[in-house]
Amino acid sequence: MSSVVLRRAMISLAAIGLGVAIYLTYVHYAGIKPVCTAGESCLKVQTSQWSRLDGVPVALLGLIGYVAILATLLLPDREESRLATLALTLIGFGFSGYLTYRELFSIHAICEWCASSAVILTVLFAGSVFRYLAGSAAPHAASGPAGSDGAAAAGTGGRASRGAGAKPTADGAAEAALSATLSADGK
Repeated sequence: MSSVVLRRAMISLAAIGLGVAIYLTYVHYAGIKPVCTAGESCLKVQTSQWSRLDGVPVALLGLIGYVAILATLLLPDREESRLATLALTLIGFGFSGYLTYRELFSIHAICEWCASSAVILTVLFAGSVFRYLAGSAAPHAASGPAGSDGAAAAGTGGRASRGAGAKPTADGAAEAALSATLSADGK
């Protein structure tokens, strides 16, 4: 899967998660019963003592989290934005795991909206890990000094020696990084 396809899939998932969080936040503040096919279990979860954190509805925290995840996915694809997405999805995944634990062992009810958000955050976290790890092998713009020799200075990710139409490889990216490091050290 290409990084562009993965990023678009993650944006779509985050938008769906945002929709779930908006709905649950609306249900909380409107004081209405959530639509639930599992009887009263969603209502039981939504009104439990674990539905708030220091007085703030967990649904609102989820809404803020999904907005932040979406924002990092919409930023230019750089290591910093991938790391921010990874950090936010890790926090969301961990908190969602804790809340799922509470549903199972403290509340003894499962909210299908909450479970869907937990699945979405799990997939987003897995995608973020993959995207962050794979992103380091992708070609980046030149980071070496201007005029230094090697593919990194040309911003080609190792394509220079193989022709303009060639795709970058992990070896080419490694060569470019090594070349940039050596030229920066003055060797």
